[in-house]
Amino acid sequence: MADKRAKRLEKFIRPLRVEPGSEVDLERDFDPRYRGDLRKRDSAELLQTGVSLLAEYQARLAAQNTHGVLLCLQAIDAGGKDGTIRHVMSGVNPQGVHVSSFKVPSAEELDHDYLWRYACRVPARGEIGIFNRSHYEEVLVVRVHPENLDRQRLPPESRGPGIWERRYREINDWERHLTDNGFAVVKIFLNLSQEEQRTRFMKRLDLPEKNWKFSAADIRERRRWDDYREAFSEMLSATSTAWAPWYVVPADRKWFARIGAAAILARTLMTIDPQYPTVDERARKELRAARRELEKQAPVGAAADPYAAGHPESRRRR
Repeated sequence: MADKRAKRLEKFIRPLRVEPGSEVDLERDFDPRYRGDLRKRDSAELLQTGVSLLAEYQARLAAQNTHGVLLCLQAIDAGGKDGTIRHVMSGVNPQGVHVSSFKVPSAEELDHDYLWRYACRVPARGEIGIFNRSHYEEVLVVRVHPENLDRQRLPPESRGPGIWERRYREINDWERHLTDNGFAVVKIFLNLSQEEQRTRFMKRLDLPEKNWKFSAADIRERRRWDDYREAFSEMLSATSTAWAPWYVVPADRKWFARIGAAAILARTLMTIDPQYPTVDERARKELRAARRELEKQAPVGAAADPYAAGHPESRRRR
C-alpha cells in the first residue's frame, strides 16, 4: 500500500519538479494556474489524505530519531506561505514541528556570515523544521536590493561581480552537507501570478480585518515584479540539485497549492521511510514481566488486558 501511495504522489508532483541542470524561465515553464486533472470539489478529501500521511510518517520520524526534514518555503508577497503551513501541518504533532520566520537580520546576525542564522534553526533529528522564507532571501531580496549587502559588511574582495554565483555554490554545498548527514531538504516555491497578487492585495485593503496584513512596502516591492521574477528564475536554475531539488507549486488556487505542498512533503517522508524502533530480547523479557505484573493488578471482573479485549488483533502482533 505504501508503495502504491508513493507512486501516486510521485506522478502528481513530477510536473512541479525543477530538473537539476535545467534553465528555468518562470513565465515560460510554470503556469501559476496549473491544476492538472484535479477539481476543487475533490480538494478537501485530497488534502486530508495528505495530512493523514504526514501525521503517520512524522510519528515514525520522531520515533526513529535518525533523520530530520527541512522544508523551505519561498514566495512573492501574498503567495500563501502562512496558509500553506497552517493547513498542511494541521494534523502533525506540534512538538515535532518548528516554524522559523526570517525578517530583517539583527545586529548579532549581521556579525556572522549570511548562512549563520539559518544554520542555527536547522531542525534536530526526528523533527520537521519549516523556514517561512529561508536562506534563499540572500540571493533574492538582497539581489533585488543590493544595498542590503552594505549592512552585511562584506570585505571588498567578496563583493565582486561573481557574488551571486558564489552564493549559489555555497548554498548548494551547505544543503549537500545537510543531506549527507541525514537531513532531507525540501524546497517549495509558491508560484503566484501578478494579477492574483493584485487581487489578494485588494482583498487586504477592502476587508478591515485584513488591513493589518498590508503595508506600503508591499506596493514598493510589487513595482520590482520583473526583477524578482528574474531573480527567482536564476535561483531555481542554479540551486535545483539532485540532493535538494526545487518544486514550483502553482499558487493562484490556494487549494491546489496546499495539496501540492502536502504531497511533496509526504513523498519526502515516504522516501526516508522511517520505522518505529524494535526492542531486543532483553527488553522483551522486561516487557513480558511488566505485562504479568499489570495483569495481576486487574480488579475483580475486569479484563486482565483491557486494550487487547477491545482490539483482539493486538495479541497477534505480540
